[in-house]
Amino acid sequence: MDAAKRGELALRDPADPARESGLIVLGMGKYGARELNYSSDIDLVVLFDEAVLPCRAADGPMALAARLTRSLVHLLEHPSREGYVFRVDLRLRPHLPGHPLVISAEAAELYYERHGQNWERAAFIKARAAAGDRVAGGRYLATLQPYVWRRSLDYAAIRDIHSIKRQINAHRGFGSIRVHGHDIKVGRGGIREIEFFAQTQQLILGGRDRRLRSPRTCETLAALAEGRWIEPRTAAELTEAYRLLRCLEHRLQMVADKQTQMLPAREQEFARFAAFAGFATPEALAERVLATLQTVERHYAALFEREPDLGAGGNLVFTGTGDDPGTLETLRSMGFTQPQQVAARIRAWHHGHIRATRSTRARELLTELTPRLLSLLTAQPDPDHAFRLFDEFVSALPAGVQLFSLLRANPKLLDLLADLMGAAPRLARHLASQSDLFEQLIQPDFFEPLPEPERLAEELASRLGDARDLQDTLDLAARWARGRQFQAGVQVLLGLAGAEEAAATLTAIAETVLRALLPRAEAWLVPQHGRVPGGSFVVLGLGKLGSRELTVGSDLDLVFVYDAPEGARSDGPKPLDAATWYGRLGNRLVAAITARTAGGQLYEIDTRLRPSGNVGPPACALANFARYQLETAEVWEQQALTRARVVAGDPELAARVEAAIAAAVRRPRELGPLAAAVRAMRERIWREHGKEDPWSLKHARGGLIDLEFSAQFLVLAHAHAVPALHRTATLAVFEAAGEAGLLEPSTAREAAAALRLLHALQAVLRLSTSDRFDPAAAPEGLRRALLAAARRALPDEPLPDFAALERRLVESEAAARQLFDQLCPPGGADERASWREA
Repeated sequence: MDAAKRGELALRDPADPARESGLIVLGMGKYGARELNYSSDIDLVVLFDEAVLPCRAADGPMALAARLTRSLVHLLEHPSREGYVFRVDLRLRPHLPGHPLVISAEAAELYYERHGQNWERAAFIKARAAAGDRVAGGRYLATLQPYVWRRSLDYAAIRDIHSIKRQINAHRGFGSIRVHGHDIKVGRGGIREIEFFAQTQQLILGGRDRRLRSPRTCETLAALAEGRWIEPRTAAELTEAYRLLRCLEHRLQMVADKQTQMLPAREQEFARFAAFAGFATPEALAERVLATLQTVERHYAALFEREPDLGAGGNLVFTGTGDDPGTLETLRSMGFTQPQQVAARIRAWHHGHIRATRSTRARELLTELTPRLLSLLTAQPDPDHAFRLFDEFVSALPAGVQLFSLLRANPKLLDLLADLMGAAPRLARHLASQSDLFEQLIQPDFFEPLPEPERLAEELASRLGDARDLQDTLDLAARWARGRQFQAGVQVLLGLAGAEEAAATLTAIAETVLRALLPRAEAWLVPQHGRVPGGSFVVLGLGKLGSRELTVGSDLDLVFVYDAPEGARSDGPKPLDAATWYGRLGNRLVAAITARTAGGQLYEIDTRLRPSGNVGPPACALANFARYQLETAEVWEQQALTRARVVAGDPELAARVEAAIAAAVRRPRELGPLAAAVRAMRERIWREHGKEDPWSLKHARGGLIDLEFSAQFLVLAHAHAVPALHRTATLAVFEAAGEAGLLEPSTAREAAAALRLLHALQAVLRLSTSDRFDPAAAPEGLRRALLAAARRALPDEPLPDFAALERRLVESEAAARQLFDQLCPPGGADERASWREA
């Protein structure tokens, strides 16, 4: 029987191991992880449940719990002729004033919430309910899950965990590696460094990756490699080292039956131990141990022990109240044209004049980051402008320690931040208010091809597994969606993904959220109103969601359709008719998606495209929906329907709704009235939003509106004869029209190229600027990003510089304008003249 099992049996009540005794005994450390040594002591935390224990105590529950705990410790530790059971260590209990032996579970939870430190979080990774009232123990550990597994990536934990190890080294003199007399547990390269290596990354990443929550060290190393947080070779080397050192630890304790991890210091004793441990010679053991300790030290140092250069190769001093001449000269030589302003702002940071640097630790971290940051900013086309944007960024941060710790631990993030200052000032400002998005950047797959829809669905389902209530669900969903949207946007900005690819991913993210929240929205109705027997419900996506052309920041155009038996009512305590029930379901779903949580808002929702618009019911019965689209819908509503598709809900109803959409879209129409109506709507939009600027990509003459309207006209005019033309994506319509001969092949190709170019430019500008884009005033980094996006969209066309891009943009919009003119020609002479003049 192994030591862990022996200890567990000793602590349990053989008559009823899970009985409600009111006393909770938590196994911690190696006992909690079932990794005990031959001669280990056992770490316990004892609590009591006030709801059970008071009825057993005359002098109060705490006094009774303390007596029971002392009795338990005495039984385990008291020596007899056969020896003792276990030494007990209670030092991991909450450190309240007076350091009581045992406290209530409620008081312990409050302690960890208010005063818990990272080393205590690390200790609870291995905790389990080992004895006493294990049902209550399990409940208590469940309440601590948010404390141990934080949703934000906590890189500040690295410093805390490493400081513990440094204190051990300093106090016990284990700061260097040796073999004879070396402590293989807490010495350099020992067991504790492997455990800290794993636990630190569990604390940082485990809140988002449930695979990293194992209490066992080797399982955690394997999970880190599986998640690609560390290299497989690192995991294999540390696992091999851990097993060897633990094996030697067992052998050391078997020699004299005492708790020790110290290799023998004397040659003769070392030789005897080498033979006992199975090595042919003492030299073989020494060589193996030395190589193992050096391997562990190397991996541990790579995670913990990087010291920054604080001078950037020159003199950088930002203390005091005045300018240091050497610092100004260094800044000037780095490429800043206004070194006094740069130095003054950095001094303001270091004096705590902004919220992010009001703590000492934040200022220390920023001091370490500043030299590298300045070097990176000078690599931008306009270093002074990039610095001003970074100053805006850091000044808008609500706090600094977490982000600065993240940047220090991941230097490449600082590189990317500097690039964003040069190319995407809007995104940089956005990050200042939502700095948790930086955590997405360290995901192993952030710069790899964007994930497939199946993977997104698995990922969100795993993330929502931690949700405790409705608010938690919405918060987790929002954090996940914003992180993946951020990934798609940055990849477009850096040229790693094209606009089409990013739009498909952004659409898949939205669909994943809708499909995850719809059953939950339904579940929120059930306790009061039950379900509608025989009823079903779907969500239609229109606009850019329907055409799979979402960009970062797009809202969602939704329509809700249901079907139910005639006269059907829900079967809950407060029954509702089907129309009311499904209307509330739609409203609940909208409320969930638009709710503002700590994780942000998922999406803005627009439901005005439903039949009868805002005056219509929130959810429409299938029969009414089909009849409205066939008999009542105006041309602009029919245009919107060309991009409609089911994105969530019941599959059987989805097929019937899609058939109703096809029947409405593909019916024959008179071309003249259709063209006139489409053109009239285009002219109305032009009067309200039109701009002569070609960089007004959506509303310019020949912009995205003209291209979308041209595609929609083609579908409504010809899909009855060419069903393949009925595609929701604008690009697919042009391609199908060319194949069907409805457009000249060259015209179809030019329309597709214009659409790709406008989408690519729009994707970058959505991230980069919230105002009207002025090429002359735009940062050079942004102009480069636009040119790179255009080259990716039109790989076969020569675009040597930004001037060539501007010429191609004007040509594309002229071609789009000509296409729309051809399909929907101006009606009257006055309209024709004003159109051509424009």
